[in-house]
Amino acid sequence: MTEIYTSKREWGNASSTVPSRLLFLLLFLLIIGQSVYAQLTVKGTVTDKADGSPIPGATVLLKGGTVGTQTNLDGTYELSGIPADAVLSFSFVGMLSQDIAVGNRSIVDAQLQSDSRLLQEVVVVGYGTQKKSDLTGSITAISSADFVKGNVNTPEQLIAGKLAGVQITSNGGAPGSGSKIRIRGGSSLSASNDPLIVVDGIPLDNSDIKGAANPLSFINPNDIESFNVLKDASAAAIYGSRAANGVIIITTKKGNTRDKTKITFSTLLSASRIAKKMDVLDANQFREVVNAQGTESQKLLLGSDNTDWQDQIYRTAISSDNNLSVTGAVKSIPYRVSVGYNAQNGILKTSAMNRTSASLGLSPMFLKDHLKVDINLKASTTKSDFPDEGAIGSAIGFDPTQPVYVDNEKFGGYFQWLNPQGNIEALAASNPLSLLKLKSNEGTLDRVIANVQFDYKFHFLPDLRANWNIGLDRSKTNGEEYSSNLVSAGSFTNNGSTGYYTQKRHNFTNQFYLNYVKQVGKQNFNIMAGAENQGFVRENENGTTYGNPDVVGIRSYFKTDYALLSYFGRLNYALNDRYLATVTVRRDGSSRFAKENRWGTFPSVALAWKINKEFARDDIFSDLKLRLGWGITGQQDLSSGDYPYLNAYTPGQGLRYQLGNTFVNVLRPNAYDPNIKWEQTQSTNIGLDFGLSKQRISGSIDVYQKKTTDLINEIDVPAGSNFSNKVTTNVGSLENTGVEIVLNYSPVMTENFTWDISGNLTYNKRKITALTKVDNPSYVGVLVGGIDGGTGNYAQVHSTGYAPNAFFMYQQVYDESGAPIEGVFVDRNEDGIISELDRYRYQAAAPDLFLGLSSQFMYKKASLGFVMRANVGNYNFNNVYANRGTYQAITGAGNFLSNLSSNVLETGFASRTDQSILSDYYVQNASFLRMDNINFGYNLDHLFKSGKIRAQLSLVAQNVFVITKYKGLDPEIADGLDKQVYPRPRTISVGLNLNF
Repeated sequence: MTEIYTSKREWGNASSTVPSRLLFLLLFLLIIGQSVYAQLTVKGTVTDKADGSPIPGATVLLKGGTVGTQTNLDGTYELSGIPADAVLSFSFVGMLSQDIAVGNRSIVDAQLQSDSRLLQEVVVVGYGTQKKSDLTGSITAISSADFVKGNVNTPEQLIAGKLAGVQITSNGGAPGSGSKIRIRGGSSLSASNDPLIVVDGIPLDNSDIKGAANPLSFINPNDIESFNVLKDASAAAIYGSRAANGVIIITTKKGNTRDKTKITFSTLLSASRIAKKMDVLDANQFREVVNAQGTESQKLLLGSDNTDWQDQIYRTAISSDNNLSVTGAVKSIPYRVSVGYNAQNGILKTSAMNRTSASLGLSPMFLKDHLKVDINLKASTTKSDFPDEGAIGSAIGFDPTQPVYVDNEKFGGYFQWLNPQGNIEALAASNPLSLLKLKSNEGTLDRVIANVQFDYKFHFLPDLRANWNIGLDRSKTNGEEYSSNLVSAGSFTNNGSTGYYTQKRHNFTNQFYLNYVKQVGKQNFNIMAGAENQGFVRENENGTTYGNPDVVGIRSYFKTDYALLSYFGRLNYALNDRYLATVTVRRDGSSRFAKENRWGTFPSVALAWKINKEFARDDIFSDLKLRLGWGITGQQDLSSGDYPYLNAYTPGQGLRYQLGNTFVNVLRPNAYDPNIKWEQTQSTNIGLDFGLSKQRISGSIDVYQKKTTDLINEIDVPAGSNFSNKVTTNVGSLENTGVEIVLNYSPVMTENFTWDISGNLTYNKRKITALTKVDNPSYVGVLVGGIDGGTGNYAQVHSTGYAPNAFFMYQQVYDESGAPIEGVFVDRNEDGIISELDRYRYQAAAPDLFLGLSSQFMYKKASLGFVMRANVGNYNFNNVYANRGTYQAITGAGNFLSNLSSNVLETGFASRTDQSILSDYYVQNASFLRMDNINFGYNLDHLFKSGKIRAQLSLVAQNVFVITKYKGLDPEIADGLDKQVYPRPRTISVGLNLNF
């Protein structure tokens, strides 16, 4: 071989080069022969790893060469002339690319996995979409691939713990129960703190709907494709008067033209049990306490049974969720049709929710693809059984030595406390099980939300688009609540009662806007302007009838409506794809305010700088963007009716006048303020987005401040100055400051194994900066947070300089061992007596810091993931301890016994007073770490020999464990008042997904 490459001179010597030339020629022919022999024709199919569906139009390239092709409609491809040592590269928009070595094979299949980062490249903003890289505001997008998995019954549960700045706290474990959603803290005190929710372009009414535990429960979570959360005013101001608490845009799943007909069926079977019971005295402990502390008459009331009343009211609840969808295209018209049935039983006996839902989405194109029409229809029927949740409190306090049943037909066979006359004792708690079995509360909600959106690209000016969106949201609720005469003293006297209600809602939306996009050299202009009209009509009827004919029934009817008229515009400007600016303005008019205050203007400005385009190396920083935003948003969702500026009359509560044999409700005047106006929130945001190593490491840091002025607030007014001692008006201000940090990391990204980690941290400090129009240092504030025990006690207060809902307590005194001394409190004002003037603000319900951590592992056909959440700095008032933690609580002024919390064995408190109930001893640190979700999945590729059916099995555990110092039932309580909360269950679910 050395002779072949000696030198040019040797090549010229014939005698010395003949053997070399022959050897070179033989070697060359051998190499060529081997190459020709190794050239292959390779075939295969490219499919979606998530559901096994074929991917038409996927690119297949010979890596390092020019040979390539695209897959056919059925996802198949064929390449010829491929060397045995070749590597094929498979790619498709929105999916992770994959390289596969051929290895002398003739069939090479590829499964591409969705790349959630790429799917989020285009996000939904108000009235349009925008590339994520061009965003100037604080907007977070999350797609279905990253949703929380398991027994999810309402939409907001899909994103719990997933997003920075978004705190989602469930209102309890009842079937379909709603959640309290807070984006960067609440911006109001008396008005709504709920974000605006927009579904497929239709802004929803924020007020509660009867017959359903959650206004969002009508949406089947299985139909949702993505959430886009607009957090700062520069992003949300386009929604103006309803965006002070942020905006959540929900987009539902659609069909697309690349889909062949695809059928997906999923079923989930779940079992739920109570995770923890309230710690009260058992029967033996209770007997010991009564015998040691009780009177002789109390001792005689003790029974001989050992009843765990919490065991009597709770159960193992079996639930199922079934969904069927068909996606495809008919003559280039994409469609998606789905139906779902969710039967959820609650762990509290008799509680249940059954939802039947259906959706239809069509996206035809007309006029040579210049006119796109999106048609969306969602309908559902939700039937709910609401138990008497008073059974929870009754089970905590009912005598554990008494039996559940007795031989007494007069009271349905249930043990009840009776007075000497043999009737139900009026002051005693009712048998907990009887409250569930002898009472019923059923509601049925029918709801339809539909819209048609026309998007026309002008033929003579393709840069200009017109968008018209018309939609409606209609619902009707019927409900009936029956209470047997065997449950309580009042029901016994009235011979039972039946309450009924009907509620109708007719809401509509009419939007129109023009959008002009133009590239001029290195400049890009995106201009949008439009108008919107929204109407909200509510109609309520309710009443009560009684089994006793001598008791007159009650009926009331109420109808109200209000409207919004809006004009809005937005300019997006980009220079050299480095410098970005967004300017928006919206002008809203609301019928809820007088003409002088009806209109409000809500502007915003945002700037962004792509630093990585300026200085940073693209191979290191795939994204580095600095954002700065400012804006004003508004608030007009009131808690005091639709027209607080009018001196309106409403039916009086319990006040009736007899006209012959008929009783009619008396109308009474409401308190009003003719000058009430918009509540305004001014927000400033500084943010930095970053991405490293081609987005394997990415995240963002945001620092924000929100200042709300002209708070819509309920305040005390002097007697005789209005028709009530309280009136809703504009007074005070509130401030939120905070920091958000998001970090995403993909440590491993290989063909067989991927590992993704996502974490978020939010610090939020909320403080009232003013509550009176004139500075008044002696003003205590507004008492809120009613509690059980005592008379008219409030455990919280709104005060200037403190967080809203700060606990307002007496300061407990402790002995040398750290035990609380009964009835001894700190005389904080040093006047020699303990009075209301000694109460002080101590901690608050909202956390200073909340965190979320999620991770997902995927190895070949298996996946494993988890979601954890934590709150730091939140406190709860343990009302169960405060109300049932003294020996005096054994009985009241009647012929009955009541159980105690086990805390009484620690404190030894004998009596209960209004002061002792409000001791700061009962305000407990409720910081926690919760393992929310652990999920395991396994793909059953080619479940049947035909290979046309693919399946995935899943196993999910929810509410796995909680680490906390809090001594109550659950540390996560939105308002911080732990009275009798429907407990969150621990749930195990088994699921099966089939794709045809």
